[in-house]
Amino acid sequence: LDEPTSAMDPESARLVRDEIARLKSSQRTIVICSHNLTEVEALADKIAIIYRGRILLQGTLEELKKNVLGLPEYEVKLTDAWDSSRLELPEGVEILSRTATSFKVRVDHPQESNPQILKSLSATSASVMAFQEEPRTLEQVYLKAMMEAKGHENVQ
Repeated sequence: LDEPTSAMDPESARLVRDEIARLKSSQRTIVICSHNLTEVEALADKIAIIYRGRILLQGTLEELKKNVLGLPEYEVKLTDAWDSSRLELPEGVEILSRTATSFKVRVDHPQESNPQILKSLSATSASVMAFQEEPRTLEQVYLKAMMEAKGHENVQ
């Protein structure tokens, strides 16, 4: 399918996306060529980014995010000012930035480290309002891949 929902009204586009999802769930392979990256994120099991007829990257969305954008980052927001330098962080966790009421970390293994971070915050009576992963999109992956591809192209 080439740009399957291009120029469709939202209701029709939804019907097409729902049908693609239904067909996909019945053990069919569907190839979609699209610049609508939000739609690709929602529908694709595997993604390939192609530039000038060459596959630059391919994999699942999560694989592409990790390989292109790096390890996931999480922001912790607190209700009150708190000194995050007191926090004992597990191995593989790096603080990227701090303010009086928040800090951001990069995490090697979120499944193991994030519960430990929350446990440490609780033990020090930090008033956590939110602990969430920073959103990363296929658009960010695409833009970085294109920038790198075009950068290498200029060097050759």
